[in-house]
Amino acid sequence: MSANGIATLRADYANPAHAAALVMLLDAYASDPAGGGQGLSDFAKAHLVSGLAARPQAYSVLAFDGDQPVGLVNCIEGFSTFACKPLVNVHDVAVLASHRGRGIAELMLAECEAVARERGAVKLTLEVLSGNLPAVRLYERIGFAGYQLDPGMGTARFMQKWL
Repeated sequence: MSANGIATLRADYANPAHAAALVMLLDAYASDPAGGGQGLSDFAKAHLVSGLAARPQAYSVLAFDGDQPVGLVNCIEGFSTFACKPLVNVHDVAVLASHRGRGIAELMLAECEAVARERGAVKLTLEVLSGNLPAVRLYERIGFAGYQLDPGMGTARFMQKWL
């Protein structure tokens, strides 16, 4: 898929150029305030691609401006027990600061959705920090919405517990 000089493609974890792009882009995202402000550990840099490749439920989409990697989305398939079908969690959405505002995330997410549909997924899920307003606006514009089952029970909250 391509638009505005940006090409998106499904990452091939065995391709050294794709692997290097994936690590570089995720490290840039992790270093950004939206990603926590701390780069990836040496362990994560060394094992990220092989860890993803070992999981058939994982896939990634990369964006390139010419030969320069500028965007990444990592997705991990889960399972919707209510629908008894796969679901796909959009785990990381990263675009280099120099390339934000050009529709790159939207292009990558369209490719992620195409893969999810090929896998028979019933839905895409994602988490976004409430203060990341440009991302919230993008996600809402392309069809994401807050999760609820019964309005009387409220909306879902994303929580974590470190192990």
